[in-house]
Amino acid sequence: MDIGGEELRARVERFTDGLKGSGIKLTHQRVEIFREVARTGDHPDAETIYKRVRKRIPTISLDTVYRTLWLLNDMGILTTIGMQRGNVRFDANIDSHHHFVCTRCGRISDFTKREFDELEVPREVSDMGEVASTHVQFRGLCNRCRGNN
Repeated sequence: MDIGGEELRARVERFTDGLKGSGIKLTHQRVEIFREVARTGDHPDAETIYKRVRKRIPTISLDTVYRTLWLLNDMGILTTIGMQRGNVRFDANIDSHHHFVCTRCGRISDFTKREFDELEVPREVSDMGEVASTHVQFRGLCNRCRGNN
């Protein structure tokens, strides 16, 4: 699922404002890495981002992709989505949303549900610390893997 138009522009603007506000240099490589994550809803891992960006920037290194993704994660411009088959997946959509993860093909799809954003925090969790956000993740077989294209 490709993201385009106004949503992509808003994500890129948030990215450029975030870097400028933090005094971090806005490089061509950083822009292309972020744009690759922001333009798709498939929550790519670092190796996938590297392969896609390398088509446009043949000299880019996998190390640069990883360092950039973790920098953007630390800045709150990207989020990570748990461990999936040993790879961390990245998501440029930092608005409140949740995920469905296919346990066969690894596809991740976004969905929103206000009730999940407003879940009451169980006492056992609040005893562990202060909750900043809630992310609900459903796991199962997507329609494509089930054969229900």
